Amino acid sequence: MDTNPHNIYMDRCFELAAMAASQGESAVGCVVVQNGEIIGEGYEKSRQLKDVTRHAEVVAILDAIQKHGTCEGATLYSNVEPCILCSYVIRHHKIAAVVFNKYCGELGGTNEKFNILTTNAINSWISAPVVHIYNAD
Repeated sequence: MDTNPHNIYMDRCFELAAMAASQGESAVGCVVVQNGEIIGEGYEKSRQLKDVTRHAEVVAILDAIQKHGTCEGATLYSNVEPCILCSYVIRHHKIAAVVFNKYCGELGGTNEKFNILTTNAINSWISAPVVHIYNAD
């Protein structure tokens, strides 16, 4: 029996990432979860749409907002750490928790130098989301 509550959502992220890769995109997939239900999902579409802002996290958040009006208090899952751009969108929409599988490097939202995802130094934002690094075990 699978006891890790994150596995089902991360499995979907990996499926979405494979879809992105099959379309020539970076292999990134994302879901937004509220009350145990996936309310939004997306995968990388920047090249396909010729729009640098269409990262998987942004696509998933926009999907959740279109379907449910908000994603405030939700948990966002991604197979890759949200970048600075995505971190701004996450904070703007008041997502409460972020779970990701691997760090993306210098442009990651938790990078000490540009920690948009984790800083509490911006007074107009609510507290930073709780961040979990995913481990399938």
